Amino acid sequence: MTEQQVRGRALGAIIVNALTRWESLLTVGLTAGLVIFQPTPFDWWQPWFWLVGGALAEAALVISAITDPNAAREAVSREFEQKFDLRQIKSPVSRKRLEDALEYRRNMLTLVGRHKGAMAMSLAQTTSDVDNWISHMYDLALHIDDFEENELVRRDRSQVPQQIEQVQRRLTTERDERVRQDLQLQLEQLNNQLDNLRATASSAKRAEIQLESTLTALGTIYAQMSLLGTKEVDSARAQRLREDVKDEVASLQDTIEAMDEVQAQSLRLR
Repeated sequence: MTEQQVRGRALGAIIVNALTRWESLLTVGLTAGLVIFQPTPFDWWQPWFWLVGGALAEAALVISAITDPNAAREAVSREFEQKFDLRQIKSPVSRKRLEDALEYRRNMLTLVGRHKGAMAMSLAQTTSDVDNWISHMYDLALHIDDFEENELVRRDRSQVPQQIEQVQRRLTTERDERVRQDLQLQLEQLNNQLDNLRATASSAKRAEIQLESTLTALGTIYAQMSLLGTKEVDSARAQRLREDVKDEVASLQDTIEAMDEVQAQSLRLR
């Protein structure tokens, strides 16, 4: 789901929420009662005037909700979080890190709501950059799950070393040169496969470490955001903060691509 789609769904949620608020329900009920009983405060008053008045009051409530920046941020936040089904993350450690990351993001939105003007815009943009950060964390957690739940990789990591030992033993006793050549080729292929299995396991371990360090970095970013003052909106400190976020996103993307490449290489050899 793109950011534009998220905001579109958030707008729809704001409108639905405005229409179901108690103020809105009270307006509808009051309007219906006035239309049914048709009181006439003035001689020139027409019953359908109540419908117009009720519609205008309802429209004012909806417009008020749409233009409320806090309501908009909360709606966008809810829609953003619905992109991620944390139940899909099998690893309890990875799932907890995603939950903590989303909590940091909610607190960042709270910081945005405490400011106005340029400061609020600056913090909101940083939070928007963090959205990409969390999206990459979610993708990385899924990649870790894919490795940990891959029965074929688990089987190969157990069997390939045994196969290498068996081929090596045969090489020590085999006298037929053509058979030895075949065994040598098989040994080379098995060693290549083992190297790739080890590389895959190593990339998964590095991914787990990066997921943890990324969460720590996210906490640091939140702490730095909370210390920014209104006079520092255009300062090098605020700019450096956004650059740090972008660097983390790029690092996560590199890790995901590296895992994809290692796993693809392992599949080609298999």
